[in-house]
Amino acid sequence: MKYKVLLTGKNDSAIDDFFMQMGDNFEVMTTSARYEDIARHMTYFMPDIFVYCLYNESRDDIVQIANLKLRLSKANIPLVIIGLKEDCDEFEKIAVNAANLTLYRPVAVGVVQEKLISLLKERRFMEVVDIQSANAAAARKAAEQEAARKEEPAQRKHVLVVDDNAMMLKVIKEHLHDKYDVATAASGKIALKFLERKRTDLILLDYEMPDESGPAVLEKLRASDETKDIPVIFLTGVTESKKIKEALVLKPQSYLLKPVDRDKLMAAIAKEIG
Repeated sequence: MKYKVLLTGKNDSAIDDFFMQMGDNFEVMTTSARYEDIARHMTYFMPDIFVYCLYNESRDDIVQIANLKLRLSKANIPLVIIGLKEDCDEFEKIAVNAANLTLYRPVAVGVVQEKLISLLKERRFMEVVDIQSANAAAARKAAEQEAARKEEPAQRKHVLVVDDNAMMLKVIKEHLHDKYDVATAASGKIALKFLERKRTDLILLDYEMPDESGPAVLEKLRASDETKDIPVIFLTGVTESKKIKEALVLKPQSYLLKPVDRDKLMAAIAKEIG
């Protein structure tokens, strides 16, 4: 595998070393010290590393490279400077902490190759570690969110019980209160008023009530867009088959005979709303 190296600077001898003696490990390209040229070469050449070969560089040229550091960092491209110690010291005085690696000449070509490859491998390794850490953090967060979601109590379903018999309302509420939120209404009129302001998931509706019967209430429920889809279970003391058939014509979800068996009641409700 060859690493891509983008070169700039006035040190022709150092640049020649890359072209003439490091071709086995590096694919190289030169650019000027102009910010625009370097940025363009970064886009099209996509180097793995940027090497500034120093020799009596002007302050303006060094500032150009220093200004490029942020762009190099975002692209995860390390900046290496190679040159005489005085040239490198001058660069580091102007561009403080800009270089990821400094190599003082004279330095053997083999040492340059070894140092650059080591730097690149280390950065690649850290990049993989960062990705793995980010993935692990994301997985932990997802797991925590899932655990929190599971720990949240499920929202209780609501049941409205409509019956003119206060004792029946009390008994049914006692049957249901452990699993459902329960509201009661002593007449169909009160139930319809309740549904104008609040919602329910299911209605237990007494079949025979004074003033307004269960069937009359159900017809009004089915005639309203707001209530037409609410499941309704009739509660009836009527055992005559004719009356039961009349109730079923109105298409309630079910009907239960009074006195209501608790297990049958719970099963009927669970079938409709869980």
